[in-house]
Amino acid sequence: MSLLAETDAAASVADNPALPATLGYRDGQFVRSGTPHRVLSGSVHYFRVHPEQWRQRLEAVAALGLNTVDTYIAWNFHQQGDGPADFTGWRDVERFIGIAAELGLDVIVRPGPYICAEWNNGGLPAWLTGQPGLHPRSSDERYLAAVTEWFDELIPRLVRLQRSNGGPIVAVQVENEFGSYGDDHGYMRWMRDALVQRGITELLYTADGPTELMLDGGTLPDVLATATFGSRAAQAAALLRSRRSGEPFLCAEFWNGWFDHWGERHHIREPDGVETVVRDILGEGGSVSFYMAHGGTNFGLWAGANHDGDVLQPTVTSYDSDAPVSEGGTITAKGRMLRRVLGEFTGLPLPAPPAPTPVLGARVVTVEHRADLLAAARSVSASAESSVAPRPLSFEELGIDSGLVFYRAEPILPRGQSLLTIRGLHDRAQLWIDGALIGMLDTETAGHGIPVAGAGERVVLEILVENQGRINYGPLLGQGKGILGGVQIERRLVQGWSSTPLPLEQWDAALLARAAAPASADPDGPGFAVATLDIEQAGDSFIALPGFGKGFVWVNGFLLGRYWEIGPQLTLYLPAPLLQAGENTITVLELEHRGAVIELRESAVLGPEEEFIETFD
Repeated sequence: MSLLAETDAAASVADNPALPATLGYRDGQFVRSGTPHRVLSGSVHYFRVHPEQWRQRLEAVAALGLNTVDTYIAWNFHQQGDGPADFTGWRDVERFIGIAAELGLDVIVRPGPYICAEWNNGGLPAWLTGQPGLHPRSSDERYLAAVTEWFDELIPRLVRLQRSNGGPIVAVQVENEFGSYGDDHGYMRWMRDALVQRGITELLYTADGPTELMLDGGTLPDVLATATFGSRAAQAAALLRSRRSGEPFLCAEFWNGWFDHWGERHHIREPDGVETVVRDILGEGGSVSFYMAHGGTNFGLWAGANHDGDVLQPTVTSYDSDAPVSEGGTITAKGRMLRRVLGEFTGLPLPAPPAPTPVLGARVVTVEHRADLLAAARSVSASAESSVAPRPLSFEELGIDSGLVFYRAEPILPRGQSLLTIRGLHDRAQLWIDGALIGMLDTETAGHGIPVAGAGERVVLEILVENQGRINYGPLLGQGKGILGGVQIERRLVQGWSSTPLPLEQWDAALLARAAAPASADPDGPGFAVATLDIEQAGDSFIALPGFGKGFVWVNGFLLGRYWEIGPQLTLYLPAPLLQAGENTITVLELEHRGAVIELRESAVLGPEEEFIETFD
């Protein structure tokens, strides 16, 4: 019997909860332990905040006047490889939830397994979605089997933290905005029962955009239906009530800000406009969760991507999202407005805002240029495990989630002019012939190719491909990375490739030191550069890289994230816990052109602003 059939054949456990939920509803209103209640929540993602700053960020959220915090759980953050899941250190979600409880906050958990969240691959592990023929977010047996193993590890941890067991968890979301993706209600029923069978007794709910199409696809008859939106609260409330008489109105995500893609503007929402929608939601008798209350940072290579047709739209490193609590943990003008509005609404005294983290003063450090990009790629590849095959291998075939792959082949270039093209390039490639850079291709230009001149002899063709973030939303979820088709010279395929994974997030300080070992280098060209920062005391800072083009920054061996001169983001948030009194090492891997200095600034520069406009498509 299939996993789906086993669930359908069992008596519907969702109809027989073991214990009454702490958070429930009657007559269209929430009740908490029998008392009328409004959920005033804000999203904070533990995986986007350094764990030493969890408490300060949650204190700031409580100071806004919120009584609840909600968080996604990112599966791929806990299980990057097909091995045991990790719940230690930064991944200790139970500790994060425990801190919220200590501050008197209720907790809503959104365990996915798909979360979107502008997070790499929507939270799904690449080792799973990369399996040929597997269909994520569906009744595919292989997908359900993997979710079963993951939930067997995750859900019991949450069960222990439910309100009925003395913890702070009062609600759990079933999947995430499924109606924007598909219409497999059997899968959604399986997801609901998977939670209940493992001991979830608190309130279950679904969240979808406020359209008939999305609600048709994502809701379940016996699970509270909620909506996600940024405006038109009365319209959303009317639609939900027309479909679900007697259920409370909850905006499960109120988009009081928005995220950014590279090459666009920084999205904001003015406090006055946010206040209007908040008052509309509350005036409708509704409850609300602010997405985001504190956005945090897509550290490392965890930023995801969207797409416009076949055009990739990679998300920036910052997830500030113009939230009421900024990326650096300060309460913004929007936050002060919310504190005033929610204080008036509840009539309760609000906690004092926490003290901000100390900030380093502005300074400039000189960069020492090290190895050229191609020399560094060759050096690291020589000590890494390469795979040899007739064609270039994808990231998935090489067992790498993110970072770079270095490809090498020795084709014969025909006499005269010919065209070199790449089929199925994801996402961005730099190409060298016999050590000379011949150009750059991306998903849009790969089919147009690069003209090359040959003499009928073999050459060394080297290609460095960057994964700019896995798609997190829409029908291309789970799309592969690397060279998925092949490399051609005119109509002829190039065969005989070595493919070497360069998993940047797994590089430690020792490997970085070897990669950035001093070598002859073009001082303005791409490659490794190193700077030393001497400080007396750690504090928050924001790194700017004037004159640099595109690349990655490590601080003391920790991969801070991507930068790109096209913006809008021009600084990278550097949290104080990553620094130490005394000497600190900043390592830069530049892919295009290098600057001479690194600047440390006292505040973020997130780029020219643009008001967020809500659309449903």
